[in-house]
Amino acid sequence: MDVPWWIWAATLGGLALLLLLDLVIVDRKPHEVTTGEAAKWVVFYVGCAILFGIAVWVFGDSHFAIEYFTGYITEYSLSVDNLFIFMVIMSSFAVPSIHQHRVLLIGILLALVMRGIFIAVGAALIAKFVWVFFIFGAFLIWTAVSMVRKKDEDEEYKENAVVRWVRKLFPVADDYHGAKSTVKIDGKRLLTPMFVVIVAIGSADLLFAVDSIPAIFGITQDPFLVFAANAFALMGLRQLYFLLGGLVDKLIYLSVGLAVILGFIGIKLILHAFHEYHLVPEWLEITNWMSLAFIIVVLGITTWASLAKSKKDTESPQQEPAENA
Repeated sequence: MDVPWWIWAATLGGLALLLLLDLVIVDRKPHEVTTGEAAKWVVFYVGCAILFGIAVWVFGDSHFAIEYFTGYITEYSLSVDNLFIFMVIMSSFAVPSIHQHRVLLIGILLALVMRGIFIAVGAALIAKFVWVFFIFGAFLIWTAVSMVRKKDEDEEYKENAVVRWVRKLFPVADDYHGAKSTVKIDGKRLLTPMFVVIVAIGSADLLFAVDSIPAIFGITQDPFLVFAANAFALMGLRQLYFLLGGLVDKLIYLSVGLAVILGFIGIKLILHAFHEYHLVPEWLEITNWMSLAFIIVVLGITTWASLAKSKKDTESPQQEPAENA
Protein backbone atom coordinates (compact mmCIF):
# COMPACT_ATOMS: atom_id res chain seq x y z
CA MET A 1 0.00 0.00 0.00
CA ASP A 2 1.41 3.37 -1.05
CA VAL A 3 1.14 5.60 2.01
CA PRO A 4 2.20 9.26 1.60
CA TRP A 5 4.18 10.97 4.34
CA TRP A 6 1.25 13.08 5.47
CA ILE A 7 -0.81 9.95 6.25
CA TRP A 8 2.04 8.72 8.43
CA ALA A 9 2.22 12.13 10.09
CA ALA A 10 -1.55 12.24 10.66
CA THR A 11 -1.55 8.72 12.14
CA LEU A 12 1.35 9.46 14.48
CA GLY A 13 -0.29 12.76 15.44
CA GLY A 14 -3.58 11.00 16.19
CA LEU A 15 -1.84 8.41 18.37
CA ALA A 16 0.02 11.16 20.20
CA LEU A 17 -3.29 12.95 20.77
CA LEU A 18 -4.80 9.77 22.23
CA LEU A 19 -1.85 9.42 24.60
CA LEU A 20 -2.16 13.05 25.64
CA LEU A 21 -5.88 12.56 26.23
CA ASP A 22 -5.11 9.56 28.41
CA LEU A 23 -2.50 11.50 30.38
CA VAL A 24 -4.76 14.50 30.93
CA ILE A 25 -7.96 12.63 31.83
CA VAL A 26 -6.88 9.37 33.45
CA ASP A 27 -3.47 10.23 34.90
CA ARG A 28 -4.24 13.81 35.89
CA LYS A 29 -4.92 12.56 39.41
CA PRO A 30 -3.46 9.17 40.44
CA HIS A 31 -6.28 6.81 41.43
CA GLU A 32 -7.28 3.18 41.40
CA VAL A 33 -8.89 2.46 38.02
CA THR A 34 -12.36 0.93 38.46
CA THR A 35 -13.80 -1.83 36.29
CA GLY A 36 -16.45 0.54 34.90
CA GLU A 37 -13.87 3.17 33.97
CA ALA A 38 -11.63 0.56 32.36
CA ALA A 39 -14.57 -0.85 30.36
CA LYS A 40 -15.39 2.57 28.92
CA TRP A 41 -11.80 3.15 27.86
CA VAL A 42 -11.49 -0.33 26.32
CA VAL A 43 -14.62 0.34 24.24
CA PHE A 44 -13.16 3.72 23.26
CA TYR A 45 -9.81 2.31 22.11
CA VAL A 46 -11.36 -0.66 20.31
CA GLY A 47 -13.74 1.81 18.63
CA CYS A 48 -10.77 3.93 17.49
CA ALA A 49 -9.10 0.81 16.08
CA ILE A 50 -12.28 -0.15 14.20
CA LEU A 51 -12.72 3.36 12.81
CA PHE A 52 -9.13 3.28 11.57
CA GLY A 53 -9.81 -0.04 9.82
CA ILE A 54 -12.96 1.38 8.22
CA ALA A 55 -10.93 4.35 6.97
CA VAL A 56 -8.41 1.96 5.40
CA TRP A 57 -11.33 0.14 3.73
CA VAL A 58 -12.96 3.33 2.41
CA PHE A 59 -9.87 5.31 1.36
CA GLY A 60 -7.60 2.39 0.60
CA ASP A 61 -8.78 -1.09 -0.30
CA SER A 62 -10.78 -3.90 1.32
CA HIS A 63 -7.77 -6.20 0.91
CA PHE A 64 -5.62 -3.97 3.12
CA ALA A 65 -8.46 -3.43 5.58
CA ILE A 66 -8.79 -7.20 6.11
CA GLU A 67 -5.03 -7.42 6.62
CA TYR A 68 -5.22 -4.65 9.23
CA PHE A 69 -8.14 -6.18 11.15
CA THR A 70 -6.54 -9.64 11.10
CA GLY A 71 -3.26 -8.18 12.34
CA TYR A 72 -4.99 -6.11 15.02
CA ILE A 73 -6.96 -9.08 16.38
CA THR A 74 -3.81 -11.20 16.43
CA GLU A 75 -1.75 -8.55 18.23
CA TYR A 76 -4.51 -7.80 20.75
CA SER A 77 -4.92 -11.52 21.46
CA LEU A 78 -1.20 -11.98 22.03
CA SER A 79 -1.32 -8.94 24.34
CA VAL A 80 -4.02 -10.57 26.49
CA ASP A 81 -1.69 -13.51 27.12
CA ASN A 82 1.02 -11.05 28.14
CA LEU A 83 -1.24 -9.39 30.71
CA PHE A 84 -0.55 -12.24 33.13
CA ILE A 85 3.16 -11.39 33.07
CA PHE A 86 2.32 -7.73 33.71
CA MET A 87 0.27 -8.77 36.73
CA VAL A 88 3.14 -10.87 38.05
CA ILE A 89 5.55 -7.94 37.61
CA MET A 90 3.18 -5.52 39.37
CA SER A 91 2.81 -7.95 42.25
CA SER A 92 6.54 -8.65 42.44
CA PHE A 93 7.36 -4.94 42.69
CA ALA A 94 4.35 -4.26 44.98
CA VAL A 95 3.24 -1.33 42.81
CA PRO A 96 0.56 0.78 44.58
CA SER A 97 -2.76 0.38 42.75
CA ILE A 98 -3.11 4.15 42.22
CA HIS A 99 0.13 4.20 40.20
CA GLN A 100 -0.31 1.04 38.13
CA HIS A 101 -1.94 2.85 35.21
CA ARG A 102 1.00 5.27 34.88
CA VAL A 103 3.49 2.40 35.01
CA LEU A 104 1.68 0.66 32.16
CA LEU A 105 1.29 3.87 30.17
CA ILE A 106 4.98 4.80 30.25
CA GLY A 107 6.19 1.21 29.88
CA ILE A 108 3.99 0.57 26.86
CA LEU A 109 4.92 3.93 25.31
CA LEU A 110 8.58 2.86 25.48
CA ALA A 111 7.61 -0.49 23.96
CA LEU A 112 5.78 1.27 21.12
CA VAL A 113 8.92 3.22 20.21
CA MET A 114 11.06 0.07 20.34
CA ARG A 115 8.52 -1.90 18.31
CA GLY A 116 8.62 0.85 15.70
CA ILE A 117 12.34 0.15 15.33
CA PHE A 118 11.70 -3.60 15.10
CA ILE A 119 9.08 -3.04 12.41
CA ALA A 120 11.39 -0.82 10.36
CA VAL A 121 14.17 -3.42 10.50
CA GLY A 122 11.78 -6.28 9.71
CA ALA A 123 10.26 -4.43 6.75
CA ALA A 124 13.73 -3.69 5.35
CA LEU A 125 14.75 -7.34 5.67
CA ILE A 126 11.69 -8.86 4.00
CA ALA A 127 11.84 -6.28 1.20
CA LYS A 128 15.40 -7.35 0.39
CA PHE A 129 15.55 -11.02 1.34
CA VAL A 130 12.67 -13.38 0.58
CA TRP A 131 14.30 -16.20 2.59
CA VAL A 132 13.60 -14.20 5.78
CA PHE A 133 10.03 -15.53 5.54
CA PHE A 134 11.38 -19.05 6.08
CA ILE A 135 13.16 -17.90 9.26
CA PHE A 136 10.11 -16.03 10.57
CA GLY A 137 7.84 -18.99 9.79
CA ALA A 138 10.14 -21.56 11.42
CA PHE A 139 10.55 -19.31 14.47
CA LEU A 140 6.78 -18.98 14.92
CA ILE A 141 6.27 -22.74 14.63
CA TRP A 142 9.05 -23.32 17.19
CA THR A 143 7.45 -20.70 19.48
CA ALA A 144 4.06 -22.40 19.13
CA VAL A 145 5.52 -25.78 20.12
CA SER A 146 7.35 -24.17 23.06
CA MET A 147 4.13 -22.52 24.29
CA VAL A 148 2.31 -25.86 24.34
CA ARG A 149 5.16 -27.58 26.16
CA LYS A 150 5.34 -24.86 28.84
CA LYS A 151 1.59 -24.39 29.34
CA ASP A 152 1.57 -26.38 32.60
CA GLU A 153 4.63 -24.72 34.12
CA ASP A 154 4.25 -22.16 36.89
CA GLU A 155 4.82 -18.59 35.80
CA GLU A 156 7.31 -16.79 38.03
CA TYR A 157 8.82 -13.40 37.32
CA LYS A 158 12.59 -13.29 37.08
CA GLU A 159 14.26 -9.95 36.43
CA ASN A 160 15.64 -9.82 32.90
CA ALA A 161 19.07 -8.58 31.88
CA VAL A 162 17.89 -4.99 31.31
CA VAL A 163 16.43 -4.67 34.83
CA ARG A 164 19.53 -6.26 36.40
CA TRP A 165 21.71 -3.86 34.42
CA VAL A 166 19.75 -0.86 35.73
CA ARG A 167 20.06 -2.09 39.32
CA LYS A 168 23.79 -2.66 38.86
CA LEU A 169 24.56 0.77 37.40
CA PHE A 170 22.28 2.93 39.54
CA PRO A 171 21.38 2.92 43.25
CA VAL A 172 17.68 2.20 43.86
CA ALA A 173 15.65 3.43 46.83
CA ASP A 174 13.85 0.85 48.97
CA ASP A 175 10.44 2.54 48.93
CA TYR A 176 8.11 4.25 46.46
CA HIS A 177 7.92 8.04 46.55
CA GLY A 178 4.60 8.69 44.86
CA ALA A 179 4.92 8.60 41.07
CA LYS A 180 8.50 9.93 41.13
CA SER A 181 11.12 8.06 39.13
CA THR A 182 14.03 9.52 41.09
CA VAL A 183 14.40 10.89 44.61
CA LYS A 184 17.15 12.68 46.53
CA ILE A 185 17.96 11.11 49.91
CA ASP A 186 20.79 12.41 52.14
CA GLY A 187 22.10 14.44 49.23
CA LYS A 188 22.28 11.41 46.94
CA ARG A 189 20.11 10.94 43.85
CA LEU A 190 18.47 7.51 43.70
CA LEU A 191 16.17 5.73 41.30
CA THR A 192 12.84 4.68 42.79
CA PRO A 193 11.17 1.27 42.39
CA MET A 194 8.73 3.14 40.10
CA PHE A 195 11.48 3.67 37.52
CA VAL A 196 12.65 0.04 37.77
CA VAL A 197 9.16 -1.43 37.31
CA ILE A 198 8.62 0.79 34.24
CA VAL A 199 11.83 -0.63 32.78
CA ALA A 200 10.61 -4.14 33.66
CA ILE A 201 7.26 -3.61 31.90
CA GLY A 202 8.85 -1.97 28.85
CA SER A 203 11.58 -4.60 28.45
CA ALA A 204 9.09 -7.46 28.97
CA ASP A 205 6.88 -6.07 26.21
CA LEU A 206 9.94 -5.76 23.99
CA LEU A 207 10.56 -9.49 24.46
CA PHE A 208 6.92 -10.15 23.55
CA ALA A 209 7.55 -8.27 20.30
CA VAL A 210 10.00 -11.00 19.24
CA ASP A 211 6.94 -13.22 18.74
CA SER A 212 4.32 -10.70 17.70
CA ILE A 213 6.27 -8.78 15.03
CA PRO A 214 7.06 -11.88 12.91
CA ALA A 215 3.45 -13.00 13.45
CA ILE A 216 1.93 -9.84 12.01
CA PHE A 217 4.42 -9.82 9.12
CA GLY A 218 2.90 -13.21 8.30
CA ILE A 219 -0.44 -11.42 7.84
CA THR A 220 0.66 -8.22 6.11
CA GLN A 221 4.01 -7.00 4.87
CA ASP A 222 2.91 -3.37 4.76
CA PRO A 223 4.91 -1.43 7.42
CA PHE A 224 2.11 1.12 7.88
CA LEU A 225 -0.51 -1.54 8.66
CA VAL A 226 1.94 -3.46 10.87
CA PHE A 227 2.69 -0.34 12.91
CA ALA A 228 -0.97 0.73 13.13
CA ALA A 229 -2.14 -2.71 14.29
CA ASN A 230 0.61 -2.83 16.94
CA ALA A 231 -0.06 0.73 18.09
CA PHE A 232 -3.82 0.28 18.56
CA ALA A 233 -3.31 -3.09 20.28
CA LEU A 234 -0.84 -1.53 22.73
CA MET A 235 -2.96 1.57 23.30
CA GLY A 236 -5.90 -0.52 24.48
CA LEU A 237 -3.77 -2.90 26.52
CA ARG A 238 -3.55 -0.75 29.66
CA GLN A 239 -7.28 -0.50 30.23
CA LEU A 240 -7.73 -4.17 29.36
CA TYR A 241 -5.34 -4.95 32.23
CA PHE A 242 -7.72 -3.36 34.73
CA LEU A 243 -10.87 -4.68 33.05
CA LEU A 244 -9.90 -8.34 32.93
CA GLY A 245 -8.12 -8.49 36.29
CA GLY A 246 -8.41 -12.01 37.65
CA LEU A 247 -10.26 -13.17 34.51
CA VAL A 248 -6.88 -13.69 32.84
CA ASP A 249 -6.26 -16.61 35.20
CA LYS A 250 -9.48 -18.21 33.99
CA LEU A 251 -8.37 -18.20 30.34
CA ILE A 252 -6.46 -21.41 30.95
CA TYR A 253 -6.49 -22.55 27.32
CA LEU A 254 -5.50 -19.17 25.85
CA SER A 255 -1.85 -20.16 25.47
CA VAL A 256 -2.89 -23.27 23.53
CA GLY A 257 -5.12 -21.20 21.25
CA LEU A 258 -2.38 -18.64 20.64
CA ALA A 259 0.08 -21.45 19.94
CA VAL A 260 -2.29 -22.79 17.27
CA ILE A 261 -2.57 -19.29 15.77
CA LEU A 262 1.21 -18.74 15.76
CA GLY A 263 1.74 -22.15 14.18
CA PHE A 264 -0.89 -21.35 11.54
CA ILE A 265 0.78 -18.02 10.71
CA GLY A 266 4.17 -19.74 10.62
CA ILE A 267 2.88 -22.16 7.99
CA LYS A 268 1.34 -19.21 6.10
CA LEU A 269 4.73 -17.45 6.07
CA ILE A 270 6.55 -20.51 4.76
CA LEU A 271 3.91 -21.03 2.04
CA HIS A 272 4.30 -17.37 1.08
CA ALA A 273 8.06 -17.86 0.72
CA PHE A 274 7.49 -20.96 -1.44
CA HIS A 275 5.17 -18.89 -3.63
CA GLU A 276 7.85 -16.23 -4.02
CA TYR A 277 10.26 -18.91 -5.27
CA HIS A 278 7.48 -20.50 -7.44
CA LEU A 279 7.84 -23.85 -5.68
CA VAL A 280 4.12 -24.47 -4.99
CA PRO A 281 0.98 -24.20 -7.17
CA GLU A 282 -1.00 -20.96 -7.14
CA TRP A 283 -4.08 -22.55 -5.55
CA LEU A 284 -2.08 -23.60 -2.47
CA GLU A 285 -2.48 -20.32 -0.65
CA ILE A 286 -3.93 -19.12 2.65
CA THR A 287 -5.95 -15.99 1.88
CA ASN A 288 -6.52 -13.07 4.26
CA TRP A 289 -10.20 -14.00 4.69
CA MET A 290 -9.17 -17.54 5.63
CA SER A 291 -6.66 -16.17 8.13
CA LEU A 292 -9.19 -13.82 9.73
CA ALA A 293 -11.85 -16.55 10.00
CA PHE A 294 -9.39 -19.08 11.42
CA ILE A 295 -8.08 -16.69 14.09
CA ILE A 296 -11.58 -15.63 15.19
CA VAL A 297 -12.79 -19.26 15.40
CA VAL A 298 -9.73 -20.40 17.39
CA LEU A 299 -10.05 -17.49 19.83
CA GLY A 300 -13.77 -18.11 20.23
CA ILE A 301 -13.33 -21.83 20.95
CA THR A 302 -10.40 -21.14 23.28
CA THR A 303 -12.32 -18.54 25.31
CA TRP A 304 -15.47 -20.69 25.54
CA ALA A 305 -13.53 -23.81 26.58
CA SER A 306 -11.49 -21.86 29.16
CA LEU A 307 -14.51 -20.25 30.82
CA ALA A 308 -16.45 -23.54 30.77
CA LYS A 309 -13.55 -25.38 32.43
CA SER A 310 -13.11 -22.61 34.99
CA LYS A 311 -16.83 -22.67 35.83
CA LYS A 312 -16.78 -26.46 36.20
CA ASP A 313 -13.75 -26.32 38.51
CA THR A 314 -15.46 -23.65 40.63
CA GLU A 315 -18.69 -25.62 40.98
CA SER A 316 -17.08 -29.01 41.70
CA PRO A 317 -16.03 -28.30 45.34
CA GLN A 318 -19.54 -27.06 46.12
CA GLN A 319 -21.09 -30.32 44.87
CA GLU A 320 -18.82 -32.67 46.84
CA PRO A 321 -20.44 -32.16 50.30
CA ALA A 322 -23.89 -32.89 48.86
CA GLU A 323 -22.64 -36.10 47.27
CA ASN A 324 -20.95 -37.22 50.52
CA ALA A 325 -24.15 -36.51 52.47
